[in-house]
Amino acid sequence: SMQRRLNRMLNSSHDHKLLALMDMKGFDPKEVTVTVEDGKVKVSAEHEEEHTTARGKEYNYRNITREISLPPGVSEDEVTYSL
Repeated sequence: SMQRRLNRMLNSSHDHKLLALMDMKGFDPKEVTVTVEDGKVKVSAEHEEEHTTARGKEYNYRNITREISLPPGVSEDEVTYSL
């Protein structure tokens, strides 16, 4: 379950603090961009699909953008992330 996975992640992080956990289901890792600047972590993702159907071409487009402020005392070079 999602809660068990979250607990495993929290337990495996030892002295590291988990700032955010985002569901990126449906996005390929190369479609996800993470930047850290101005005291914020910015996560953006963009996905586009094209399907040909009997009625013609159909497009599916999704994007996500989230900004998370770093807690006081955390420097930008301490931030790590994984997908």
